[in-house]
Amino acid sequence: MFKTQAEAKAFIADFLPQIADVANDANKQVVLCVPYTDLAILTQAIANSGLPNLSIGAQNVHWEESGAFTGEISAAMLTEIGIKYVVIGHSERRQYFGETDQTVNARLKAAQKHGITPILCVGESKQQRDANQIEAVIFEQLKLDLEGIDQQNLIIAYEPIWAIGTGDTCETAEANRVIGLIRQQLSNPNVPIQYGGSVKPNLIDEIMAQPEIDGVLVGGASLDPAGFARIVNYQTA
Repeated sequence: MFKTQAEAKAFIADFLPQIADVANDANKQVVLCVPYTDLAILTQAIANSGLPNLSIGAQNVHWEESGAFTGEISAAMLTEIGIKYVVIGHSERRQYFGETDQTVNARLKAAQKHGITPILCVGESKQQRDANQIEAVIFEQLKLDLEGIDQQNLIIAYEPIWAIGTGDTCETAEANRVIGLIRQQLSNPNVPIQYGGSVKPNLIDEIMAQPEIDGVLVGGASLDPAGFARIVNYQTA
């Protein structure tokens, strides 16, 4: 929940010139998942950017087409303004807003029905990790979340909840290990799987050098145009 429309316009004006080289790199896709009020204005702002691999995504979507769901947004409302991606099941939605694996599954289905690519977030808490329940927790999330879901139109993000804004860090080798385990649970091993736990510019090259990690889901570090551009412009040996 950051950036008014004015702040979002200022951000994109600063950010776009710093990622100009992305247009020439077919292996990179950049998606800005922003608050609902910024979706339309940023979709318009990037339309003539010359960056075909830059898209705008939403942070959530409801599972119904319409109805008495005050405060919610439907998939049709998103596609009408050109939204192609949506984050579903983020740890903050699960922790603060009562999101369950059942509602996550329903949202995934709604997004895919309208051709939107969902970014499914899964991950364990510190208590669960300390209890050696990493695999059990994540595998159960995947089982319930992905029931009836088309894995040809899907992105998964591994969020070790204990490493988000806590000062604790998930070693890149451990993130790579867990993401490899997630991949083994999928019917489509080519699903892009991202890492999302306190991703910082000074760590991005190391993260992206890991063989199982296809990308990153960036939180607070995305708020600064220069820092986020450094993440987008990562270098691997």
